[in-house]
Parts: sequence; C-alpha cells; structure tokens
Amino acid sequence: MAENRETKHANGTAAPGILTANATQGPWSVDAVVANIPGGPPETDSSSPVPFFHMLERLKTTKREGWRRFGIKHGESIADHMYRMSLICMFAPPSLSSKLNIPHCSKMALVHDMAEALVGDITPVDGVAKHEKNRRESTTMDYFTNSLLGKVNGGITGQELKDIWQEYEDSETLESKFVHDVDKLELVLQMVEYERVHERELDLGEFSWVAGRIVLPEVKAWAGEILKEREAFWGSKEHTNFYDATQPDANLLA
Repeated sequence: MAENRETKHANGTAAPGILTANATQGPWSVDAVVANIPGGPPETDSSSPVPFFHMLERLKTTKREGWRRFGIKHGESIADHMYRMSLICMFAPPSLSSKLNIPHCSKMALVHDMAEALVGDITPVDGVAKHEKNRRESTTMDYFTNSLLGKVNGGITGQELKDIWQEYEDSETLESKFVHDVDKLELVLQMVEYERVHERELDLGEFSWVAGRIVLPEVKAWAGEILKEREAFWGSKEHTNFYDATQPDANLLA
C-alpha cells in the first residue's frame, strides 16, 4: 500500500490534516481528515459557531495548489482567492448589477470553495475523478451544515450556506454564472501579478486558457483589459498564451 501523502503548501510544507487526492489508505472521508487536525477534531453539535470559526482558519492557511508547481513560495491561500472574488462581485457594472443580487453573489464568492478547508485544493494533476471530487466536497459541506452548524441559531444557517454552495455547483442561475466568471477572472489577475513579481522570468501563460471560458460580456471585457496589460508587460519577449480557449494538456491545468 502506498504511503499517505499530505497536501503541500506553496513553500513545500504540509497543510496539517488535509489528505491529498493521491492518498490510498482507504476512501477519503471527513472523519479521517478531522482526526488529524492539530488539537483534535472540532466540537460537534454545539450551539456556538466558534468551532466552525476555527475551521475557517484552514482556508487562510491552505494554499492554492496550481501555483506551487511553478515554484511560487508564498502563493495565495484559498481565503485570499475568495476575498478578492467577493469584492470583484461588488463592482459589477450597471448592465449586470441591474439583473443580479449582488450581495448574494458576494456571499457565493465567499462560500464556493469552503469545502476545500478539509478537501484541499484538488487540481487535475492529482488524478481525482470529478465525481469523487464532488463527493468529497458535498460530504464536507454536509458536515459543516449538520455537525458544526446544525444547532447554531443566529445569523446565516448552515443549510443556507450549503444552499449557496450548491447553487454555485449547479451553475444554473445568473448569479452563479457571474460568480463562475469572476472565479476565472480572479485567476487571470493573479497569473499576471505573479508574472510581474518575477519580472518576466516566470511564464504562467498555461493558466490563460480560463479567460476564454468566461461567458458574460462584461466579465469578458475585464479579462480583455488584463490580457492586454499582460501583452504589454511581456512585449517582444517570448511567452505562452491560450487566450482563444484552446485548452492545454490536462497535465498543465491548475
């Protein structure tokens, strides 16, 4: 039996308590992950939201895995990514904001990757089938909804959080389509910003294909501005891009 692995931070250290997609010691489960949390599993069936508040810390410390492959030592966390998404939602132009529930979109941006607090940031190179990834994330959200927040009264309920997460997963409402676009836009922003920090010594163009997957014209326009900035930044120096939504090899995807 292969040795269990842990999800690695961008600096190469392990993220405590998160078993990777490649772990082979039995099926992935919430119980197995929370058993490894420093200090022990959080209290369940509490009337206080404090155990859940502690769980959210993991979103601050778990890194987005795609950047790690490129040697970025201090990459963004999952919480970093969702925070900027939430703010981007607030800047929807009138042509969109007149049709959208913007506060709901911002909530969705802050909830959509919440399951990664336990699941980790699974990428295509991890070899986890989509249905298995969905199972892990849905199971985690059920754990948050029922075990950590089921008896909490006051403010948003656990079920409301789960419903918002599910709306994003289903991607049928205009709000969810907008937040999916913002998710892609935030990645494109971060791609360009990391390239700037590394002063054209790091080509992250493999990630640019997501810009071509953006659907709403208003978000497409924002992405176009960012990619125009990128081209000006690189100038005549050779660099890669997949701006036309030509998806690169699966091994390159974040």
